[in-house]
Amino acid sequence: MLTHLLQKINLKPPTTTTVLLRRKTTSAEYVASRNRDPTFEKLMDKYKNLFKVISIQDLILGTTTTTTNAAVSLDFLNRLSQRLHINRGATHFLRKYPHIFQIFHHPIKLQPFCTLTQTAFNITQQEATAINDTLPLVVNRLVRLLSMSLTKTLPLRAIFKVSRELGLPDDFEDSVILKKSDLFVLVDSGNEPNTHLLKLVGDIPKGELVAAVDNWRVLECCKEDCGVDINEMLYSFKHTYPPGMKLRRSFKVKVKEWQGLKYVGPYEVVEIGEKKRKSKIGMMEMEKRAVGIVHEFLSLTVEKMVEVEKISHFRKWFGVDLNIRDLFLDHPGIFYMSTKGYRHTVFLREAYERGCLIESNPVYEARRKLLDLVILGRRGLSRGHSEPTGVSQGEDGDTEEVKTDSDED
Repeated sequence: MLTHLLQKINLKPPTTTTVLLRRKTTSAEYVASRNRDPTFEKLMDKYKNLFKVISIQDLILGTTTTTTNAAVSLDFLNRLSQRLHINRGATHFLRKYPHIFQIFHHPIKLQPFCTLTQTAFNITQQEATAINDTLPLVVNRLVRLLSMSLTKTLPLRAIFKVSRELGLPDDFEDSVILKKSDLFVLVDSGNEPNTHLLKLVGDIPKGELVAAVDNWRVLECCKEDCGVDINEMLYSFKHTYPPGMKLRRSFKVKVKEWQGLKYVGPYEVVEIGEKKRKSKIGMMEMEKRAVGIVHEFLSLTVEKMVEVEKISHFRKWFGVDLNIRDLFLDHPGIFYMSTKGYRHTVFLREAYERGCLIESNPVYEARRKLLDLVILGRRGLSRGHSEPTGVSQGEDGDTEEVKTDSDED
């Protein structure tokens, strides 16, 4: 009887057991199996060295309040080389960027020190000026960020982590929060000692907070050659896929169904109950709301990119009960996640074209100049001189990219 039963089981079509016995994919395997986008990967090759340059630049500028005396010893930087992910030591790394760093022998301390070149100093001042000139935008970003929180409250330490991404000034506690006491207030956290929370106390009219994706929908519907039904655009997001990604028919059907799925916007009040968590349609709506929140979060950043770990600090406050990393991987037409440079960085796909922001801003333009110096490396130096003599530019106005040993670190 048992033999007869086993024979019947073996005669069943293999498709019925394939789904049941499918091995669960781990998070690391899911990241590794994603479709690569060469444009974003090439951009991250540049950024991974820029992040190291910025870390050293911040250490130099943090040594003094005056830029003329800002310098740090090479011995100190060499001790931090592992933490800065500089594999061959700080001295080797600094010498690859003579347009940014200048090594000199300190006359009093009698040891080599490092400072910034005048060109690099000018770029930092240009960025600071651009941030101060756009303070109303900074206030608006903070208001929108707090408005997405379920309690209109966020931990101050989490905001500090994304201060550069949001284009906040270094003294934003004084220049923004204290000066706008009608909008913001700092309160103590009852659960954690010595922890402050930033709370939105101002009454913001509902019509003033419009998500970036809603603005895109309006523009798409207003186009003369718009052939999309307005009802289909009501809950849609813009999708652009990595080149070479195979879009199967079943995948297209699922995306179309997802596009038409209703959801609660990032600035709308939402109540997440257990009933909604248990139903399939409720979970799908929660996922789409999470996509809307991180889409708006990225839209608020200066460069439309942020480190995944940083955005995870806001997950609980935004009411996102999902794995953020998997959320980005599940929607490759909206986001792109890169793993270069010892970090996972997510980009808003629709904001970029050929590795540059479509809609530029003064802060981004200043930071792009520093990135151009990183790409330039040692090129542009006259023989026997350590000062830059010129910058070679390509046809599109950006610094011409040449493969150098700067990619080794």
